[in-house]
Amino acid sequence: MSKDFRFYVYILKCADGSYYTGVTNDIELRFKQHNMGIDPTSYTYARRPVELVFMNEFKYIDKAIAFEKRVKGWSRKKKEAIINDNWEDLKELSICRNESSHLNHGNE
Repeated sequence: MSKDFRFYVYILKCADGSYYTGVTNDIELRFKQHNMGIDPTSYTYARRPVELVFMNEFKYIDKAIAFEKRVKGWSRKKKEAIINDNWEDLKELSICRNESSHLNHGNE
């Protein structure tokens, strides 16, 4: 009988207010490991305690890893949108507003 694996992309809020995004197949164990400070070279080691503020479940590891990589590249505001379950805000927050954006230049 094969085990039905689940994978989780999670966001931790660190003691310094920063966010850490990761992926695991055992969310409870991984959360404990972060708070125990097992690896002194890890991002969360000096930022404990950490709080689990977001978790999304996936059936396939490749989908979980792809989502984790995407979230790691997001701005703080985009991460906070999904933490607060405001998925609709992602579209607005994804609009490029810098000077080089095609939205800021007409048909020149």
